[in-house]
Amino acid sequence: MKSTKEFENIIKICRDIFEKKSHDYGTSWRVLRPTSLTDQLFIKAERIRSFEIKKVQKINESIFDEYVAMVNYSTIALIQMELGFSENLNLSQKKVLELYDKYLEYAKNLMCKKNHDYNEAWRKMRLTSYTDFILMKIHRTKQIENHDGKTIISEGVDANYYDIINYSIFALIKLKFYEN
Repeated sequence: MKSTKEFENIIKICRDIFEKKSHDYGTSWRVLRPTSLTDQLFIKAERIRSFEIKKVQKINESIFDEYVAMVNYSTIALIQMELGFSENLNLSQKKVLELYDKYLEYAKNLMCKKNHDYNEAWRKMRLTSYTDFILMKIHRTKQIENHDGKTIISEGVDANYYDIINYSIFALIKLKFYEN
């Protein structure tokens, strides 16, 4: 139950930022095709990895903020998979937040099931491993996108987005509650 409470706490932080940015920018992201969202996730993950390796950061945006962005961009990608990209940006704030909540609730339920089966192994992982696993999920997503979304045996793009959300939230939990 501890994981669920921590997860919910992080979701509130991510949602608050998403809601404020939706207010400021509207749904400008509706024009993004799924491949562009995957590339945006790649940029965020690469930035985190660069900082982890170089130990030097020249832009004053925290690693915490980058993981939050990956939660939110992955959620946007799931919304775009449902609605399709569009030049029509007239999606109400209420509808956007309903969709956001729907996908994060699914991610939380998925985390609970996997947490049960994997015995909370994520707690013993290094923060850098989350970054590497996220990058791997992004590369898998790109490969599936290059195959027009068709897989032979693997899960689809959406499963990778959910894993990116969950790994990002695990990193955020560690950063917020356990790392100095």
